[in-house]
This record gives sequence, structure tokens and C-alpha cells, in this order.
Amino acid sequence: MINVIWLLFLVIGIIYAGWQGRIEIVTQTAISAAEGAVVLSFKLIGVMCLWLGIMKIAEAAGMIRLFARLLSPVTGLLFPGVPKQHPAMGAIVMTISANMLGLGNAATPLGIKAMQELQKLNLKKDTASDGMCTLLALCTTGFTLVPATIIALRSAAGSANPAEIVGATIMVSLAATAVALLADRICRTVYSVRGRR
Repeated sequence: MINVIWLLFLVIGIIYAGWQGRIEIVTQTAISAAEGAVVLSFKLIGVMCLWLGIMKIAEAAGMIRLFARLLSPVTGLLFPGVPKQHPAMGAIVMTISANMLGLGNAATPLGIKAMQELQKLNLKKDTASDGMCTLLALCTTGFTLVPATIIALRSAAGSANPAEIVGATIMVSLAATAVALLADRICRTVYSVRGRR
């Protein structure tokens, strides 16, 4: 559906530019936007490599295992159906860590890996388990301590203080995560009560 919407935007824009007799603007804008996208991508590559490298070093140094141990009381409450030593728990912790560092691009493949591991524990293969729903809620809200990607985007766009949004990001993402987890818990309770009837 989103592809149809973007196609409509493009077609309407081209038709409007032709109607106004300024079709050359379409070509100029397309070329300048493509150049801007390449420049922005190169600026983002550095920041993404830095944070992904830090994550890899932390994993090799055992920091992820330490982080997993520190988060185990929380992850144990959020994912009671997942055994503590199961690979799913490690993948979940890595996904949460990537989200907390604001690395949405890195969190996506980690989240997919976590879902694959959770599917191995799922008794009903054609239905999402409680743990899968909770992980989806966590990934959707993405509690962020360091919004690295947004800081990189603001820096690439020439912001005078690209990190000024950190406080607001922490508050908003914390509130969104709390609401999503509360909704997940309420829906899980309602579903289990209906299932017993």
C-alpha cells in the first residue's frame, strides 16, 4: 500500500509541474535529492560503524553477558516463558541493547533472530506466543538511552547541538515503552481469561 501512495505522490507532482510549465524542476530536484541522500548516507556510515563496532567489542569482551545478567530480573518478568539460558534470551537482550543505543538498523536483524529463537519455543507455530508479542511491543516503542541515529542525522543536517534531544527522547521512549508493556500485559490477561471460558 505504501508503494502505491509514493507512486501517487510522484505522479501528481510530475503532472502538477508539467501543468505549471516547470517540468525541469522535477529533474533538478530528483538529481539534487539523490546527491543529498548519498552525502547523508556517507555521514551516517561513520556513526553507525562506530556504534556497531562498540556493540561487537562489548559482545567479545563479555559485556553483553554481563548486561544480560543485569537485565535478567527485568527480562525474566517480561519473558517468563523463556528459559534463562536459552539463546532466545541472549537475542532478546541484544535487541534491547541495540534499541537502547538508538541503533534501529542494528536492532532489526537482532529482533528477527530473537523471533526465530522464540518460535522454537512456541507450541502453536501458527500463532504468536506471549513472548513474541512482548518483544514486538518492546521493539516497536524502542526505549532509547542514546539516540545515536537521530544524533547522526541532526549532525549531518548541520544542527548546532545535535545531542540536545537526548532528554526528551529518553522521557518519550520510556513513556511509550511503559504504555506498550501495560497494553501487552492487559491484552495477555484478557486473552487468557477468554481462553479459559
